[in-house]
Amino acid sequence: MEINSWFECKVKMDVMKDDGTTKAEPFTYLVDALNFTEAESRIIEEVKAYTSGNLDVTDIKRVKFAEIFPSDSDTADKWYKVRCLFITIDEKTQTEKEIANNMLVQAGSFHEAVENFDKGMKGSLMDYRIASLAETKIMDVIRYAVHTKKEGEAEKPEYEV
Repeated sequence: MEINSWFECKVKMDVMKDDGTTKAEPFTYLVDALNFTEAESRIIEEVKAYTSGNLDVTDIKRVKFAEIFPSDSDTADKWYKVRCLFITIDEKTQTEKEIANNMLVQAGSFHEAVENFDKGMKGSLMDYRIASLAETKIMDVIRYAVHTKKEGEAEKPEYEV
């Protein structure tokens, strides 16, 4: 399992409407960053291409996701938060114990989110159950990716969306 520091970043930016007018609208993104400063810098860099007007970062908060399951499907345009309970047996008391984790799944519908989550959990050695599943306002997940430099290129981290 990867160790990531996830930040939920809310931005308000001017977007062009179909009628040609510009309107400020809120958007939410999930950013993999080391700290709040880097999260703010990365979200501005990622979304500034989508606006020609104002761009404000209105909120950044740290969030915990144990795992993120993206989808390759063209219809997977939503992100769902899954509250997963891993079921273990307490050795001393011989009773079931549930350990909660939040995970994020990309899908086009609620039903597809359950399917994608189960596919992502395939091969897991622990028994689990879904305690809750809810659609989020997250537009996209921006992961941090480091690529090795090629000969003659300057070393520069690249970002993966």
